[in-house]
Amino acid sequence: MNARNMVTAVMFGVLTILLIILTCSLVFSLLLRFTDLQETSLQWVIMTLSFFALFAGGFISGGKGKEKGWMMGGATALVFTCIVMLYQFLGKESGFSTEQTFYHLGYLATAVFGGIMGVNIAGGKPTT
Repeated sequence: MNARNMVTAVMFGVLTILLIILTCSLVFSLLLRFTDLQETSLQWVIMTLSFFALFAGGFISGGKGKEKGWMMGGATALVFTCIVMLYQFLGKESGFSTEQTFYHLGYLATAVFGGIMGVNIAGGKPTT
């Protein structure tokens, strides 16, 4: 696999994740602002959507890369985790908690599965 194709596929996956997360964040912030909903009542929905976002990002990167989906999905999740870790460490001056570490391990597994599914559904040999 060409390194350039891999980087492109992973970046498409990461952009997909960020787009889904930003869209959901906007919707939930509007719901919380203009309704009587509480954040605790949306906790499971938000967690489910975050796992879906990582699955979709892995799926997109696997489909774009067309081979080694486990590696594409894993790389996508690791780049996302690095972005979150840098934001939290540099912006909020705190590290990952144990709970966050387990969430990100779950994200890694979900994105790997999405990458495998993306390669199998996209099928075919990569074009060079």
